[in-house]
Amino acid sequence: MIEILNRQTRRRVDRAGLARLLRRLTRFYGIRKPSLSLVLVGDDAIRRLNRTYRGKDKPTDVLSFPVMEPTPEGDFHLGDIMISVPRAEKQARELGHGLKHEIEFLAVHGFLHLLGFEHFRGHETEEARLAAVLWPKGA
Repeated sequence: MIEILNRQTRRRVDRAGLARLLRRLTRFYGIRKPSLSLVLVGDDAIRRLNRTYRGKDKPTDVLSFPVMEPTPEGDFHLGDIMISVPRAEKQARELGHGLKHEIEFLAVHGFLHLLGFEHFRGHETEEARLAAVLWPKGA
């Protein structure tokens, strides 16, 4: 089961669209019976998580918590992704694109971390490959 939770009230988000994106990613990687959650939060919540789990007392844009274990229901739980909507909004403005696109990009980024991709060890290459599939030029 793919679950999208909106724990912030600042901006409306397309939860159904994010669920479709994550289902598309799980199919792309051949993950059968996937389970994962994506939680949209504010800066305070992501700052607490970043401090607790990474020792960094500041907000960040996305955090991933890989699990990679079967559930009692027979699904395969990949883990959890947390996205700060205020950080995504700021980055979208700076990069000159919409909030929807930035949140989708962060969801892909977090998803790749759930699969074990790490920065400077294939993560950026895989992001570029997925971007060509998910957001082809002119589409």
